[in-house]
Amino acid sequence: EYTVIAEISVAKINPLADLNKVCMIGCGVSTGWGAVMNNCNMEPGSTVAVWGLGAVGLSVIQGAKIRGASKIYAIDINEGKFEIARKFGADVCYKPTPEKDGKTFLLEN
Repeated sequence: EYTVIAEISVAKINPLADLNKVCMIGCGVSTGWGAVMNNCNMEPGSTVAVWGLGAVGLSVIQGAKIRGASKIYAIDINEGKFEIARKFGADVCYKPTPEKDGKTFLLEN
């Protein structure tokens, strides 16, 4: 099978790279990081809240940190993702509860 795409959409990949991991760069990383860098006009010193800590959410955190966010909140129902979120630059991680959802938590903090 063949397809035609713009040259800018092509990236050379080391033949030894694990394609199951490399594919995340072309989707999750470019979506999350690209949104912060190119679309949302985030200014240094901004406070950022990220819902969902999958590939896209973690990449948003990374981009926000690079752009100089003063505080980054990471919100997810899976506390197992908090450690890596902190490594990517999250300052505060929160697991929503029926008593206090993410929005309420942010408004109180």
